[in-house]
Amino acid sequence: MTALHDAPTALERLDRQPYTYVRRELVEPDWRRFPGWAHVTEAQWRDAQWQRVNCVKNVKQLRKVTGDLLSEKFYDDLAADQETFATMSMLIPPQMLNTMAVDAAPAEFTDAFLADPVRRYMLPVKSDRDPRWPSHPHSQRDSLHEAEMWVVEGLTHRYPTKVLAEMVSTCPQYCGHCTRMDLVGNSTPLIDKHKLSLKPVDRQDQMIDYLKKTPGVRDVVVSGGDVANVPWPQLESFLMRLLDIETVRDIRLATKALAGLPQHWLQPRVVEGLERVARTASRRGVNLAIHTHVNHAQSVTPLVAEAARTALEVGVRDVRNQGVLMKGVNATSDDLLDLCFALQGEANILPYYFYMCDMIPNAEHWRVAVWEAQELQHAIMGYLPGYATPRIVCDVPYVGKRWVHQLAEYDRELGISYWTKNYRTGIELEDPEALDRRYPYYDPISTLGEAGQKWWSDQT
Repeated sequence: MTALHDAPTALERLDRQPYTYVRRELVEPDWRRFPGWAHVTEAQWRDAQWQRVNCVKNVKQLRKVTGDLLSEKFYDDLAADQETFATMSMLIPPQMLNTMAVDAAPAEFTDAFLADPVRRYMLPVKSDRDPRWPSHPHSQRDSLHEAEMWVVEGLTHRYPTKVLAEMVSTCPQYCGHCTRMDLVGNSTPLIDKHKLSLKPVDRQDQMIDYLKKTPGVRDVVVSGGDVANVPWPQLESFLMRLLDIETVRDIRLATKALAGLPQHWLQPRVVEGLERVARTASRRGVNLAIHTHVNHAQSVTPLVAEAARTALEVGVRDVRNQGVLMKGVNATSDDLLDLCFALQGEANILPYYFYMCDMIPNAEHWRVAVWEAQELQHAIMGYLPGYATPRIVCDVPYVGKRWVHQLAEYDRELGISYWTKNYRTGIELEDPEALDRRYPYYDPISTLGEAGQKWWSDQT
């Protein structure tokens, strides 16, 4: 029998939980640790234009920032990836680069940089990629078939009551795993990007006309690319036109820049304009929200929290996070919970979704199997408030977002899951079998056993 004085303390009992919450205050890493930014002032760092001008776009600019911190072996690895695997060109704001290898000593910087979770998806190198299956045999440039569902250029009508408005095909930063890699950003040696052909004003006119004629659409995701790259007067004008459509009841602004370039959302002209839009939305009973994209707790800094809180203070109803589940980045329960607590507890950003990484080319080293996603969903339950516990979802081609436990059938040996849906997309309105069909989704082949991998080898 345990004596009373030998009973474990409350903290000791807490430490026996699979995950122990410890509050961590947000910290803005010191950018002056980089030789190229040793003399950058705080005023410069907070300036959105300075951030944009000093984005890292190529190896030469990365060398200028990092000096001798990175080895030649790293640059060779990076150059090889840029030449043969990269689906996105390099574009990293100082704000994002500054969250990589935060505590590394100069002698250990290359190893720490290579292991860094933010680096892994923002600046992939060849050695990151799956050596045998860099792409799944069923991967596609437009893996979600969004362009097939354009009702006018850039306006995807995929769900019955919701549309996606792609305002622009650029971002302030380019993520290696981008699901719209066929359209967004500059072409790479591997990918010749598609282009939006209409002038922005003509494209926006067509979008507004379609929404006026389609009263069943109540929810508009204003995205791209990233809305932070739309000149503010143009974006504000479009949002006000949306607010004039009586049937539009939800507007969501999609911007990774809230985390990648929070300085943009702190500019007085943007804050003042956002307040005008938010007040108009409130007066008309429309829910205005910002959806951002943060994948690791390191990216949540005081500037990110300030940008989120500023948006809330001027009347935006919610700021929510849609992350992407990726191996080497956040595909552990500890990483997901650390991120969610940083977002919810320190930055007033609601954890909302974690998408399984989409089946684009050269993404297999990031993707997780459905069963792994299911285990992660189970592992994070019960720690966060219910309203702040994110759902892990699989965006199934031709189906849409499905909670990872919603699959209809699962062949674990071959890594093929089958899904059903309860609505028709815009290209299936005359398809009588759309609601009865089973739609496949594929696990990374590297997660399969020997028999499954052999089957796929034989197929390809």
